[in-house]
Amino acid sequence: MTSRRTVFRSLIAGLAAAGLAGAGALAQDRHQFDEETLATVHTLSEAALDSDLAYDITEDLTTKIGPRLAGTPQEARARDWAVEMLTELGFENVRVEEFELDLWTRGHSIYEEVAITAPFPQPLYATSLGGAAATPEGGLEAEVVFFASFDDLLAFDDAEDSLAGKLVFVNDRMVAGRSGEGYGWANRKRTQAWFHAEDRGALGVLIRSVGTSSNRFAHTGMMSRPEGRTATIPALAVSAPDADQIERIHDSGETIRVRLQTYAGWRGEVISGNVIAEIVGSEAPEEVVVIGAHLDSWDTGTGALDDGAGVGIVTAAARLIMEQGERPRRTIRVILFGSEEVGLVGARAYANARLQDGTLADHVIGSESDFGAREVWRLSSNVADHAIPFFDEMHVQMQHLGITRGPNSGGGGPDMLPLQMMGMPVARLNQNGEDYFEFHHTPNDTFDKIVPEEMAQNVAAWVMFTWFLADSDMDFRDPVDPEMSE
Repeated sequence: MTSRRTVFRSLIAGLAAAGLAGAGALAQDRHQFDEETLATVHTLSEAALDSDLAYDITEDLTTKIGPRLAGTPQEARARDWAVEMLTELGFENVRVEEFELDLWTRGHSIYEEVAITAPFPQPLYATSLGGAAATPEGGLEAEVVFFASFDDLLAFDDAEDSLAGKLVFVNDRMVAGRSGEGYGWANRKRTQAWFHAEDRGALGVLIRSVGTSSNRFAHTGMMSRPEGRTATIPALAVSAPDADQIERIHDSGETIRVRLQTYAGWRGEVISGNVIAEIVGSEAPEEVVVIGAHLDSWDTGTGALDDGAGVGIVTAAARLIMEQGERPRRTIRVILFGSEEVGLVGARAYANARLQDGTLADHVIGSESDFGAREVWRLSSNVADHAIPFFDEMHVQMQHLGITRGPNSGGGGPDMLPLQMMGMPVARLNQNGEDYFEFHHTPNDTFDKIVPEEMAQNVAAWVMFTWFLADSDMDFRDPVDPEMSE
């Protein structure tokens, strides 16, 4: 009988052939890796394809800890779990760097009391967005003002027809895609609609869930806090089928009324933290290659794809490097960031701490796995021009995994953003996100969605990627102009 892993090896072989066919001519200044490096990375890649460590780590996290909302006791349990796991796997310098956090929770339940009361009474599946306020005690009921898009809300002239005393509904749909590029556009309503509605006197906001699922799950997520501003109105995401229902009733010309009772709110200051572990470099231990994921999740699911899978992938890749017995030249630092979902709080705390302790310049490059567990299909980068051939050749060596070369203008993942803005080069192994937003930020983000063979391909890519970066002496930053530094 043919194993699933053998089938997947055949699949990535086909993807690799397609990638080679479209790769085009290599640059004249092709980077050359030595034979020992190539032998090491390909041995590591083969070991990764036969390893279930990432899968086992993710299963353990999502089973023993479950949901891990930032700042809650569940996230604290996840930190304890991570410290124990990383220590048992043999990592060095395992530690927690704590930081303060404003705690938000939705209150009594995942799904609050939301229902159409007129013209056709029926319940709705909806859940509060992160940062939303509660309804007044006893709830509220109001007429719904329907906006087909977030842009329509932005263009709304309040002088013509006030929103005071009403509920705003915003209906933008998200379109699925491998790169997930539709998310940013659709997500504007989730992050910003609340204050545009609040400023116009609305009593609350409902949005079509930012996701691509047709299941009756609402997609939660954090709202923005411009200049530290806090919402004073409830804001909820409605499942796609329920948003369709609202749209149909609106199109019929009927006036819609909705009743809400929610319990969300800010609960005060608590402690969160980043969990850090290392493989100390053999020749340049002060030079740090960061590989990361985030440990927290939303409270509605068990955070298997977002981002338990990333925790498993980067940890397993680093562990495989330890197992092969030779330390890379540079230090590999695994960071499991806390409180990512509520505004990259852990990532900002880590970057600010490195700025204060003077080690920011020692961070030679960084990347994060935070887009599920489907196969890696592209290697992108954001490095100095002189380092592009290094990544071009890295891609050549990774083509057997079905990976194409992406642009030199991308990011390194959400938690890399603060470090990137402070000057750290970044790169990313882009995963297939065609169905990621079926599950993202919903109760359906659970362990059963992970395919072991696809996760193994991720680890194979990450272990090659990490060794290439950590065993190199390449400077990925632009050289400093002496005249500019004076």
